[in-house]
Amino acid sequence: MSYVTETLSNLLHQTAFFNLTWGNYLMIAVACVFLFLAIRKGFEPLLLVPIAFGMLLVNIYPDIMLRAEDASNGVGGLLHYFYLLDEWSILPSLIFMGVGAMTDFGPLIANPKSFLLGAAAQLGIYGAYFLAIFLGFNGKAAAAISIIGGADGPTSIFLAGKLGQTTLMGPIAVAAYSYMSLVPIIQPPIMKLLTTEKERKIKMEQLRPVTKLEKILFPIIITIVVCLILPTTAPLVGMLMLGNLFRESGVVKQLTETASNALMYIVVILLGTSVGASTSAKAFLNLDTLKIVVLGLVAFAVGTAGGVLLGKLMCKLSGGKINPLIGSAGVSAVPMAARVSQKVGAEADPTNFLLMHAMGPNVAGVIGTAVAAGTFMAIFGV
Repeated sequence: MSYVTETLSNLLHQTAFFNLTWGNYLMIAVACVFLFLAIRKGFEPLLLVPIAFGMLLVNIYPDIMLRAEDASNGVGGLLHYFYLLDEWSILPSLIFMGVGAMTDFGPLIANPKSFLLGAAAQLGIYGAYFLAIFLGFNGKAAAAISIIGGADGPTSIFLAGKLGQTTLMGPIAVAAYSYMSLVPIIQPPIMKLLTTEKERKIKMEQLRPVTKLEKILFPIIITIVVCLILPTTAPLVGMLMLGNLFRESGVVKQLTETASNALMYIVVILLGTSVGASTSAKAFLNLDTLKIVVLGLVAFAVGTAGGVLLGKLMCKLSGGKINPLIGSAGVSAVPMAARVSQKVGAEADPTNFLLMHAMGPNVAGVIGTAVAAGTFMAIFGV
């Protein structure tokens, strides 16, 4: 009888109930909220579902992220190996290749002024950098945190890894992907606050047709120019442009389909679950995480405002030919930010179609955020 009792007691104490803290239960609740937002509200489910589920797993079974060197048998947890691919910058770079293969750069080529709007939206990054230093983070940590302002998860992970900020990578990545998912909620109030109804109703002229030769030369030229100036951006900008070259060359259809579909979705699963699994209660529930979340929100809001305000200036200088709303798409959340520009414009005038115009700044923002990351790496000699 004692054997049975002891066996049942051992089994009972092996359940998660006896090993979890209040912090674990809090993070499990947060994971469930994320799953609700993704499934019920449709907030970027491709990102939030794997992130939230990784968060759920690690707070029920922390050893799923156990490092190999800490394991008694030398074998780490499943998601630890996924996470190593984040730290080694492999998954972020592959994500960029997929984005390039999926994205039409034509609107940016047709309207090069979009580069200015994409650059203006990076204002939040540099503002957050100095604010993070003011709040007590060192230079490298501040740089890694500030990239959240570009609403670009892969670049945030890439830079955190390159600058050796692996302890902050989880909160940074979760904040970046969360704000990417919440673009439809965060951006519209800022856009409406900074623009008049008359400005939101501005209809822009149809973009000029872009030739196939232009589309082929664009990724090649951008790679040469950007990577010569900032060689450290090659993993991100190079993969982004390689994916786009697959798409536009028309001679590697199989590679385009693989990069934009099968490979892209495999990488999203690995990256999303591993990022979510970095949010154990022990690692996530501290003052630095709260600072990172607040800094990310401030950076994203300032970046959105910077794009809209430059859009207003360009509207004035062009005699009312540019709708300032497209400036908000200068953050890197492709194509979500462009869709938000379209939605807000359509609310003011249902016949207004801004999506293609907003895609120019949106693509420019992806390049701009990668350039910002490269700038920080150059500053710190990485």
